[in-house]
Amino acid sequence: MIFTELRTTQRQTQALSPRLQHAVRLLQMSSLDFSAMVHDMLGRNPFLEQAEAADGLEEGDPPAGPQPEMDGRAQDVVDAADTPLSSEATMPDDREIWNAEGGASAGRAEDGEFSALELTPVPCSLHQHLRSQLNVLKLPERDHVLACIVAESVDEDGYLRTPLEELAPLSGLEPPADMDEMQIALKRVQALDPLGVGARSVAESLWLQLPAISCEQTRQLAECIVRDHIELLAARDMQTLAERLGVTPAEAEAVCLRLRRLDPRPGWRFSSSQAAYIVPDVLTSKVGGQWRVQLNPAVIPKVRMNQIYAELFQRHRRQGDGEMASHLQEARWTLRNIDQRFATILDVAAAIVRRQRHFLEFGAMAMKPLGLKEIADEVGIHESTVSRVTNNKFIATPSGVYELKYFFSRAIVSSNGSACSGTAIRGLIKDIIDAENPASPLSDADITRLLARQGLVVARRTVTKYRQMLKIDAVERRRQHA
Repeated sequence: MIFTELRTTQRQTQALSPRLQHAVRLLQMSSLDFSAMVHDMLGRNPFLEQAEAADGLEEGDPPAGPQPEMDGRAQDVVDAADTPLSSEATMPDDREIWNAEGGASAGRAEDGEFSALELTPVPCSLHQHLRSQLNVLKLPERDHVLACIVAESVDEDGYLRTPLEELAPLSGLEPPADMDEMQIALKRVQALDPLGVGARSVAESLWLQLPAISCEQTRQLAECIVRDHIELLAARDMQTLAERLGVTPAEAEAVCLRLRRLDPRPGWRFSSSQAAYIVPDVLTSKVGGQWRVQLNPAVIPKVRMNQIYAELFQRHRRQGDGEMASHLQEARWTLRNIDQRFATILDVAAAIVRRQRHFLEFGAMAMKPLGLKEIADEVGIHESTVSRVTNNKFIATPSGVYELKYFFSRAIVSSNGSACSGTAIRGLIKDIIDAENPASPLSDADITRLLARQGLVVARRTVTKYRQMLKIDAVERRRQHA
């Protein structure tokens, strides 16, 4: 038989309160995401406003010192506002208003010169650039349509990755376009600027750019390499390539160097993507022999509580104002968590700088091994909090901008018992490779043996991993033939 019974059990579980969850989300955000979140909250929370008070002034106090003089146009507006209207007063018509205010361009500066907005070039996409060239060619309508279809199918790198067989039915022409017509349309597009556009492979793109090589002998050798030995060019096997071409390794290296100056992505300069700049959260500098750490004012949001709205709501609060009450509570939590976020970032960054001050003075070779637990114990927070603080947070130093987690690395014990960080070993590997003979570069095994002579026992695969992290090519790619 089956019996049904009820049991009551007790157990303890750890749950994050909504306030703590909100604080954790703010702490682990990057500066860009955090700024976007604050901007969004300013738009939907009536109790938050952007602080625009001048530095050193209390909110609501008039600015001290002499007031700036108004120009003539502003003074006319004030005088007109103070003058009472009479029946005899006549308002200017639209033409007078246009001549007085709108005759000049809206983008002109006050001194009559062009403003920076007017001088900013209008971005042109690759497709627009190609169409503008096709429009000036005297082509029959059918040929123009087919060339435009090919040009519109080019991707942002300048390559045509769609087969011509699939592009032919898109024209909608009668009779349908055949492959000969599509090939002619492709040749027309490939003849346009930039050189190499419309290619279907890297080899074809390089082939289309070969006329840019002025030296005839170099161009002939480059044609042979692109046509028959493109794999040797990619592998940088100069010895085999020189034997195939019947030239010396130095001559083959010179031709390959000229080929590498060609553009493998001819459409990249028309790309609309913009570079993402890193704004450091913390600034550090050496003042009076001591390293000082401060928050970057550019990342601190200028947000405050609207005290007038908050007091009015508290004074006239009723039963059905639950949504406004939640907005007020959210505003208070946000301001408190913003202060806590930047205070935690500053404390963690200051602790890191104290531990890694030798790195700031002498470079990567002086980096000490550092773990999350050491910083957590010094600041008095949990290791997970340190991990959140150091992720996507950056510090500006005299030697560059680094992510805070860059300063953490495990200890590697040397033969004499001292500890060395992975960052210091990477710096040592870079110095060894920079000092090597270009004609006889060092392999990863050779670098491993050199490190062992200095008392650093590192596996060869670890050296390979560090070399790849430094974005340094392998030994064969670094070899230069005399």
